[in-house]
Amino acid sequence: MLTERIDFQGPHGKLSAKLDAPDGTPRAYGVFAHCFTCSKDVLAATRVSQGLAELGVAMLRFDFAGLGNSAGDFADTNFSSNVDDLVAAADFLRERFKAPALLVGHSMGGTAVLAASHRIPESKAVVTIAAPSDPQYVVTKLFAEHLDTIAKLGEARVRLAGRNFNIRQHFVDDAIQHGLHDRIATLGRALLVMHAPQDDTVDKSNASRIFELARHPKSYVSLDGMDHLLTGREDAAYVAGLISAWSARYIARDIN
Repeated sequence: MLTERIDFQGPHGKLSAKLDAPDGTPRAYGVFAHCFTCSKDVLAATRVSQGLAELGVAMLRFDFAGLGNSAGDFADTNFSSNVDDLVAAADFLRERFKAPALLVGHSMGGTAVLAASHRIPESKAVVTIAAPSDPQYVVTKLFAEHLDTIAKLGEARVRLAGRNFNIRQHFVDDAIQHGLHDRIATLGRALLVMHAPQDDTVDKSNASRIFELARHPKSYVSLDGMDHLLTGREDAAYVAGLISAWSARYIARDIN
């Protein structure tokens, strides 16, 4: 397995990425979208992507604008810009290697792949890991106590995962205006929903909602005993193995 550092142009500047690829010819390419306020180097993104690469699927994991090593100010971003970044990552793969057949998203990244899939026509299989069923969930779950301040001042300093971020009104407005129910119901791709029943960051009811809305072919895997960030090394390997086995039916002939 080889990891290549890559920069490519996003809608709002340079996006930093890593391509995890098998030693031989990949059987398919995919994109991994990381969790909210995380980066491409968070354990889940790294371990799942590298696990898939070892099983033959080349995975591009990248930093959303304003995070990690990508250009931009996080305060200027929102859910819509994340979706645009994801589409730009797919465009890069299409131009440089091959368009992604597999889209994998963790937490808010999972919500983003649901929203972006229709803009990536070559995608055949979509996987969500611990994903909210709607971006508005992040606002109501994480920002509830700050919404009055944001409304009055236009922004608030919010502490997330041990770091402080400026959250502006446009982020709240953008998240609220995205209704993904119709998008999920008309996904048009095979869907794998993965969620831990013990997840205390994104309630498992979100996974149930995604699964209920989606049409077949769809599958649900309970990640029993895992935490939201998949911090256990064996957990990420298990998730990668499941994704590889499940997606093989849909992407096995992608390179031919």
